[in-house]
Amino acid sequence: MLKLVATPIGNLGDITLRALEALREADVIYAEDTRHTLQLLNHFSIKKPLVSCHSYNEQERAAQIVPLLREGQEIVYVSDAGMPGVSDPGAALVGACVENDLPYTVLPGASAVLTAAVLSGLPCAAFSFFGFLPRDGKQRREAIAAIGACGHLALLYESPHRVADTFRDLYRTLGDRPAALLRELTKRFETAHRGTLSSLAEQFAAEPPRGECVIAVLCERAADAAAETSGEALDALLSALLREGASVKDAARQAAEQTGATKKSAYARALALRSAMDSDHQKEEDQ
Repeated sequence: MLKLVATPIGNLGDITLRALEALREADVIYAEDTRHTLQLLNHFSIKKPLVSCHSYNEQERAAQIVPLLREGQEIVYVSDAGMPGVSDPGAALVGACVENDLPYTVLPGASAVLTAAVLSGLPCAAFSFFGFLPRDGKQRREAIAAIGACGHLALLYESPHRVADTFRDLYRTLGDRPAALLRELTKRFETAHRGTLSSLAEQFAAEPPRGECVIAVLCERAADAAAETSGEALDALLSALLREGASVKDAARQAAEQTGATKKSAYARALALRSAMDSDHQKEEDQ
């Protein structure tokens, strides 16, 4: 059987008894980073063959495990931390098992997403996880629009040096919403910073955080979010598109698609913003 095993996200005390049992009984352990996993195994005095399985070779490794499972071997897969398959490799291994009708299971354990959802202090009866945002361009704008439309708590991973920019971009598109930054989860310097998108953007622009980070933002219901697009959020997105060189028509179309605003209202706002931009440019030339 293939076993996907969750491992601690920082505090080794969070390892489960089932995880230790699976690691000790495995014939071979596939790991996202064998050096990282070796440290975990050494800590618990476990000696097993290790094979690397990361995002660049996961498909190849998935093909390799099929005959091993058919031979009856016990195979464990672990990512660097947390639950395999959640913003980590693992999905291709599961896919190979499904395709070949081979047994697999998942052993629960530490999860940065679940820990951050509760630690944020924001309502988390329902939440959506968005992984890492695209770094720039249309895909990033679309991802942020999807966050705003989710209607409940949204969680995403972010690297420390991009935290301030991400809070700023979320604020520009979604307006000022309750938010939190959860850093170094389960570790000695675990911290929860709570505020709004604008206040957290300002805070971390002045002093970037350290360590691994999870961002939480509380989004309004989809209907409320759509209504808000007639104000600052729609204007911010249209202004960005127009500054990038989009025509009024194209900017209105993209903004309507990404925010849920009507094409008519987006076009009217785009015309007004273009007129204001042209007026400001003319004043600069006259001076």
